[in-house]
Amino acid sequence: QHPDLKADFVLANPPFNMSAWGGEGLREDKRWKYGVPPVNNANFAWVQHFIHHLSPNGTAGFVLANGSMSSNTSGEGDIRKAIIEDDLVACMVALPGQLFYSTQIPVCLWFLSRNKKQRKGQTLFIDARKLGTLTDRVHRDLTDEDIAKIADTYHAWSGRGDPSGLAESSSSSIAGRPYMDIPGFCKSVTLEEIRAQGYVLTPGRYVGAAELEEDDEPFEQKVARLTKEWRDLQAEARRLDEVIDTNLQALSNDG
Repeated sequence: QHPDLKADFVLANPPFNMSAWGGEGLREDKRWKYGVPPVNNANFAWVQHFIHHLSPNGTAGFVLANGSMSSNTSGEGDIRKAIIEDDLVACMVALPGQLFYSTQIPVCLWFLSRNKKQRKGQTLFIDARKLGTLTDRVHRDLTDEDIAKIADTYHAWSGRGDPSGLAESSSSSIAGRPYMDIPGFCKSVTLEEIRAQGYVLTPGRYVGAAELEEDDEPFEQKVARLTKEWRDLQAEARRLDEVIDTNLQALSNDG
């Protein structure tokens, strides 16, 4: 449907690692500008489908399995390389696990743009794997603050300010501030740096480690404090053992 459609915005959540997608019958498809996708995985068929339908100033955002950021299987690495070299990748976001009820596959966000304006030759990497809150043992949700932190970072980097007009009400500490790299969370990377990493788009490769908070407590005081805390915990553990032994003995006598 709509083979000639050119869209300013594309948002999608395609099936992850789709194996039965009919690739054998689409080897000559005009959408495969950057390379023919493997017949056993549709990830880069979807990516190129989205690119094909972008307008000259279009932007696409979509969810894919993490493997799409680094896989070299069946030519996927060559396709990713060609897309990167065409300067289409605006931003990559690594998301925390356990976000989906239907799958435990870790996922990422791709943001592509045909017009990166003042960010030509650059890509923003965001490592959001530590964000989110567990709602139960196996599921995690991103809070409004988490989402705002990611969005505000991208908007600051892209120079688009606050297109939603919600910066004043945003709970993010980044809202309204100029972009800056944050070790362990985000970094703006040049095409040369991505080439040096073999065209891998995993944010963890680029953002580095988070800076440790400064600790002004003298070393001797810290050792003394931790030693006391440990001894207090040991004493409490012995007390609880005695309570448990007493209760078990009482149950035995009652029997």
